[in-house]
Amino acid sequence: MIATLSGVVTEKLLDLIVLDVGGVGYGLFVPADDYGRLKVDESTKLYIYEHIREQAHDLFGFLSRDTQHLFEQLLEVNGVGPKMALNMLSIGSSEALRQSIAAGDVAFIQQASGVGKRLAERVVVELKDKVGLVGVDLQSTGLLQAEANLMADEAVEALVALGYTAADANKALQAIDASLPTETRVKQALKAVK
Repeated sequence: MIATLSGVVTEKLLDLIVLDVGGVGYGLFVPADDYGRLKVDESTKLYIYEHIREQAHDLFGFLSRDTQHLFEQLLEVNGVGPKMALNMLSIGSSEALRQSIAAGDVAFIQQASGVGKRLAERVVVELKDKVGLVGVDLQSTGLLQAEANLMADEAVEALVALGYTAADANKALQAIDASLPTETRVKQALKAVK
């Protein structure tokens, strides 16, 4: 098993980089964020994920162990293969993807090539409690307070119980007067969504 590779980036091709390690050029698929940070003729160390199939032996490289870990978590979701996981990591930084999963932002995840609404929802459902916002101070970002405010709203809870994500429920309730009774707000939100 290859855990890391250290060498010099010799080429940046359309969808991969070539890393020269002691005279051997390894073709590595990397997320877009890492691709932009890697420079030709510069030394680097990449964390490696190997995907071995009957017809191919693909290597995926990551500048940080954290991004590699998120990649591996995405692979645990039914229907997500290595290329699909890489597409998701390429729509923004790994932190942005973590935050969108934790917040239930299905639309953000759907921006990845080949990811439909159902798959994006599955990613949120299966990973929301697992991704953790590594290295992010929740108090300073306001995410903790926003989540608390969201779940404190009984109308949001009611819509979530009916099968909506917290983000979709919040979106549906935004245009409705918050001073109305909970039951009225839920009914109006359901009419608006239909």
